[in-house]
Amino acid sequence: MKSATRLQAVKDGWPGTQSDLRGALTYNRRLWTIFATSATADENPLPDTIKQNIANLGLFIFKQTMTLESEPAPEMLTSLISINREVAAGLRAE
Repeated sequence: MKSATRLQAVKDGWPGTQSDLRGALTYNRRLWTIFATSATADENPLPDTIKQNIANLGLFIFKQTMTLESEPAPEMLTSLISINREVAAGLRAE
C-alpha cells in the first residue's frame, strides 16, 4: 500500500510532483523485485499458475516503469497503482 500511496500522490499532484516520480518508481520496482523473486522461487509452495501470474505482473510492472521513466505521464501510473492495491488487498485477505 505504501508504494501505491506514493504513486498516487505523484499522480494527484502532477505536474508539481513530477520530481518525485523517479523515487516512487524506484521504490515500487524494488518492492516488485523482492515480491516477484520470492513468490516465484522454486521453494515457494504457491501453485505454478499463481507463480506465473505473479511473474507476468512483475514483467508488466517493470516494462511500465521503464516507459514512465523515459516518457513520464501521470495517466500511466493508474495501472501500477491499481495492481499494487489489488495485490495488497489480496495479501491482507490471506
